Amino acid sequence: MTSAQAITSLTPYIPWTDARGRLSPFKLFVFLGILLPGLLLAYGLLAGTLGSKPVEAAIHETGDWAIRYLFLSLSITPLRRIASWPKLIQVRRMLGLAALGYALLHLTFYAADEAWDLQKVASEIVLRIYLTIGFTALFMMALLGATSTDGAIRKMGANWNRLHKVAYAIAILAGLHFFMQSKSDVTEATLMSGFFVLLMGYRIAHRLKFDIASPLTLAVVAALSGLATAGLEYAWYAIATGIPAERVLAANLDFSYSIRPAWWVAFTGFAVTALPILVFLRDRLFKSSGPRVSSART
Repeated sequence: MTSAQAITSLTPYIPWTDARGRLSPFKLFVFLGILLPGLLLAYGLLAGTLGSKPVEAAIHETGDWAIRYLFLSLSITPLRRIASWPKLIQVRRMLGLAALGYALLHLTFYAADEAWDLQKVASEIVLRIYLTIGFTALFMMALLGATSTDGAIRKMGANWNRLHKVAYAIAILAGLHFFMQSKSDVTEATLMSGFFVLLMGYRIAHRLKFDIASPLTLAVVAALSGLATAGLEYAWYAIATGIPAERVLAANLDFSYSIRPAWWVAFTGFAVTALPILVFLRDRLFKSSGPRVSSART
């Protein structure tokens, strides 16, 4: 095998190349963005800037990025429809594998925090329900990661799409794990779960045959998702904690201290409504600046 043939055979495994093996600036940008949190975490560990419990900080940091990249991978399909940007599909697999990678680091740092006592790690996963839920989500992510190759997609055919719908169940389990390990302060967990509600709102609207590229549809989804996020936070505090849920709900109308997750979810949803407008303006601009055909007689 020549060196050129060897490089060609490796092309499907190089994340920053397109289907023809050429450098894709877009995919390279996303790949570097995926690596950045890990590199900053490694620097923090080496430089000793992660506080008095660096391994515990690394556990939380990798877990946060795992669920962020999981939700970003789930956002690709609705955003591709809303923004009329088919190219987004090129990075969906990369984002999903990034979520798996950070989730595996999350488990690795947890094992390190337990002094690499794997028997204890296994027993904790079995005995602590929130760890059982998290490990179940990780196992399912690993299953999806193992079947994310081009060969697996061709071999499984329609069954591949059916299997990968389990990503929604993974997102729910990951969100529940996030809530349970956050204990009394579930602000970040509520925010991420609210974004998942927003993403599912887009999918439900599309399934119900609403025009997903309509600013009105997107605005309705944004408003309902914000309300659902506030309700989710209220329900968690009412059911799982001793903190008065009514005070948490009322805090959504008090901006003197902080902006609650429900508002961030709604604001993000309303920002997305601008995408179809930008697409419309872009299309009009390119149409108006296209080549003009002279009507003069020759």
